[in-house]
Amino acid sequence: MKLLMSLFFVLNLMGSKVEFIGKSYIVYDHINDYVVESYNEGHIQSVASISKIMTAVLVIENMDLDKEITVDHTIDKAYGSCVYIHINDKITIQDLLYGLMLRSGNDCALMLAKATAGSVEKFVKMMNDKAQELNMVDTSFSNPSGLDEEDDGNLSTVKDMALLYDYCSSNPVFNEIVGTQTYRRLDGKGTWHNKNRLLKEYEYCVGGKTGYTKKAKRTLITRAVKDNNDLIIVTFNCGNDFEFHQEKYEECFDHYEHVTLFDKGVRSIDGELFFFEDDLGIHHYHDENVSYQLKDDQLLIYINQQYVRKVSLQKYHFTDVLQMIFRDMLDV
Repeated sequence: MKLLMSLFFVLNLMGSKVEFIGKSYIVYDHINDYVVESYNEGHIQSVASISKIMTAVLVIENMDLDKEITVDHTIDKAYGSCVYIHINDKITIQDLLYGLMLRSGNDCALMLAKATAGSVEKFVKMMNDKAQELNMVDTSFSNPSGLDEEDDGNLSTVKDMALLYDYCSSNPVFNEIVGTQTYRRLDGKGTWHNKNRLLKEYEYCVGGKTGYTKKAKRTLITRAVKDNNDLIIVTFNCGNDFEFHQEKYEECFDHYEHVTLFDKGVRSIDGELFFFEDDLGIHHYHDENVSYQLKDDQLLIYINQQYVRKVSLQKYHFTDVLQMIFRDMLDV
């Protein structure tokens, strides 16, 4: 019984009807950069193929997607989920990226790593360097694919993986790839369908990545956008993960509201003048209390007296208003 309780947890948060049975999960607000809710968010484990998110974004940031490469013996170490490219095949980086993210091709992961960094080992170092840059403090990468049978695999938490996906979601190329349901290879050698069922089954889903190994069990990360709400959900070892993601999104969307703390322009806080280029607001549940505190030109935002977000403020200068007016004129 203790073992079962350590593996499975049923959450009924704030009267929620959405039941979670799994190891850990998180709901992360992409717009406002804070954790909406979570369970066991610090739990570290192998994350399986959702680690390919890191592989994809590094390739996108460092490679020409039109570049054509020749498949070599790097793929000899690929097993499990593959798209079955062959040695001496000529294929573009773009095709490999779609094979990586739609079909979770481990062969694609190895070839992309080799093409980007010169070797798989050097690419793994790039992955860990990027994780440090993104403050993924509980994450370590061992390979570009997520396989964990021969080593510890890629270790992380739902919190760190949400931070990674939050970063990736600012890249339009990444969003285009993960939001694609069906992709026809540029070389004409086949069509790939996305393993992320929510893209087809849930109208507000805009992307994500699936994962599974015997060690990690099911891992899933998705993103959904509705009106002014933009959320990321990550789950570990959740048997009904697709259903949970959809139901949790609906729960959050139904109970969310947006409050504007400061309109754009010059605003006074504790007797000091600050300039806001855009409206500053936050999303929260209807019955939650939002407050803030000014400290050293930074606005600390709290929900129900719990810290959720820090915003660096810009002291007011008379030229700021002129620049804002000029910018607005150009936008018209």
